Amino acid sequence: MAKTFADFKYLTFDVVGTLIDFEGGIKDCLADIAKEAAVAIDGEGALKLYRTARYSADADLFPDDLVRVYLAIAPELGLPAEAKYGERLRDSAKGWKGFADSAEALARLAKRYRLIAMTNARRWAFEHFSRELGNPFYAAFTADDTGTEKPDPAFFEKVFAFVAAESNSKDDILHVAQSQYHDIGVSRKLGLTNCWIERRHAQKGYGGTIEPAEFTKPDFHFTSMAGLADAVEKAKAA
Repeated sequence: MAKTFADFKYLTFDVVGTLIDFEGGIKDCLADIAKEAAVAIDGEGALKLYRTARYSADADLFPDDLVRVYLAIAPELGLPAEAKYGERLRDSAKGWKGFADSAEALARLAKRYRLIAMTNARRWAFEHFSRELGNPFYAAFTADDTGTEKPDPAFFEKVFAFVAAESNSKDDILHVAQSQYHDIGVSRKLGLTNCWIERRHAQKGYGGTIEPAEFTKPDFHFTSMAGLADAVEKAKAA
């Protein structure tokens, strides 16, 4: 039998891309560098280059890896290939904004569930993201905490162990994310109920996120966090 919103105690969240607009942050920073260099760049084209560079074999943890990524893509964009600009791109993560509906929706959901962040970002960056979102999380797991990145099942196992220590299980979790590759596919394989937030529903392609080998149909599907929060409140009132 399909689960309802009343069946969950925890909502686990991908952060970068689901709650924080990292694509906008990267494009804005690159656009500023391009303006200073008197160069015109295409934002979506830059994201495609970013995606290829980000998921190379020698990738470092995010967003520290943005220094290396910048140096890899700068020549193709006609931008100055200097480390100081890569460091600027990395440090821009401190000011990345949440999607317009993220903080408000999280505040509403926190009234009903324990919210857990699951991010491939390092802890230093997550602290900035959490403040931007209003510090709504009951617990948080970063790449520094898990020693790995999603879609590695080991990342999820760390969260399962945390929930088990509270005498609960993965059956009590609804995993919420925008990335088919990092979250939706693997969460299905691990037996989690999932919710796809399709942030790029009005845009073509996968932007800065790697394309999955196959599409996974989610248990719940919304195009915004507000849509999820609305659905939860509607179900509660019914």
